[in-house]
Amino acid sequence: MNEHIIYILIIHLSAIVADILVLSALGHMVYQRREPTSLIAWLLAIILLPYIAVPLYFVFRSRKRKKKKKAPIKLACRGEVALENATSLDMILRGNAIAGATLGNWFEFYPDGVEAYNALMAQIKQAERQILFSTYVFSSDEVAKSILAALTQKASQGVSVKLLIDSIGSLPLYLFQGPLKELKKAGGKVAFYMPPLTRPFQNYINLRNHRKIFLFDGKTVLAGGMNLSREYMGPTPCDNRWQDILFSIQGPAVFHYREIFTEDWNYTAKNKLDLPEQMSKFHGDIGIQVVPSGPDIASDALYETLLSAVFMATERIWIVTPYFVPDKSLMQALVIAQHRGVDIKLITPASSNHLIADLGRSSYMRELSANGIEVCLFRAGMIHAKAILIDTKGVMMGSANIDQRSLFLNYEVVSFIYSQKVIAQSERWMKQLLEKCHGQMKPASKWRKMGENLMSIFAPLL
Repeated sequence: MNEHIIYILIIHLSAIVADILVLSALGHMVYQRREPTSLIAWLLAIILLPYIAVPLYFVFRSRKRKKKKKAPIKLACRGEVALENATSLDMILRGNAIAGATLGNWFEFYPDGVEAYNALMAQIKQAERQILFSTYVFSSDEVAKSILAALTQKASQGVSVKLLIDSIGSLPLYLFQGPLKELKKAGGKVAFYMPPLTRPFQNYINLRNHRKIFLFDGKTVLAGGMNLSREYMGPTPCDNRWQDILFSIQGPAVFHYREIFTEDWNYTAKNKLDLPEQMSKFHGDIGIQVVPSGPDIASDALYETLLSAVFMATERIWIVTPYFVPDKSLMQALVIAQHRGVDIKLITPASSNHLIADLGRSSYMRELSANGIEVCLFRAGMIHAKAILIDTKGVMMGSANIDQRSLFLNYEVVSFIYSQKVIAQSERWMKQLLEKCHGQMKPASKWRKMGENLMSIFAPLL
């Protein structure tokens, strides 16, 4: 009898605790003023799968860091110039406390994995004082091992080497850090961004550092979408290598990449870096604006700028992205731009490396196609590059995908390049991709359509 009473009490207590957690989750949603689409997705998940959705909500609940944990990045406003062809985008970014464009930069981008690898290794070899790396994925394949060996050699020569790695993006390396032993022994420093095992109650596992920043002596930066593995780069051509971009900058814009890396490193590591004091010397005539986004940026500056760029476009918006899960406002802006006669193209892989992402994007892509927008399916492998060509005003390149995770959750960094030369190079590269885009999306079967529509509902949670 007593056991029966205890059992009933446990059941009632569990129900009370579950109700409290559900009410707490709902209260937190209201307090955070979540977007209606995100709010609806979470509510539906809690109704359908309460014992799974509620714990996940408390893991994934926030998308902006509290100041006491990591102050928002504010790039120093030095060496800025007012560029006539960058005014509209520049004003929006400055209005969001993002530093203005800097003139006097040299820029080159590498859409080929062999060129990117050679450029990276050359910079490592030439470094004399300092090498700073931030990456989402650092694998254990032969390409990553060769990069790690080069870094270890430079550390043994007295060069300051600091390696910042996302702990979830590089989970195998985080759990088994043996490959890093020689680098540490040589004097290199390694830090894992928001490690879940050492600070489980201070982490937001849903907010990942997706930035790729490779700095050399404070003078040169390599950045873009490439992680450190053979899928992205290597010393020899590879049939199944992904299409991606790495770009190199010299000049004042390097200063801003150094600021971003320093803020990320100091948040993570015990041995702190000093913030840079002065900009690099001028190396060219290209205007570049460095734009970080994510939980450590007070506003959604990158999203606002992209949305405005689509609304203000008069000629074209060409988008290259591996994953396409926009919010409603961005979708409407693209459709309206198409109706205004703007040339809208979405260049994306026919099949990405994530089935869930493919299901999540399909309903949006079908909607674009239904409104006359070109959805160009790349059928020669995986595209991992992220770039947007905006009229003849500029091009955006960096680590941010055109999906809600990159635009609202992850730590990202992109560059807006205001240069007719770079715009022309980007156009030629995109046209090369278009040559390998064939066919249209296949009509969805009944079950496929149900899956796509269901995933579109939960897209804000992806």
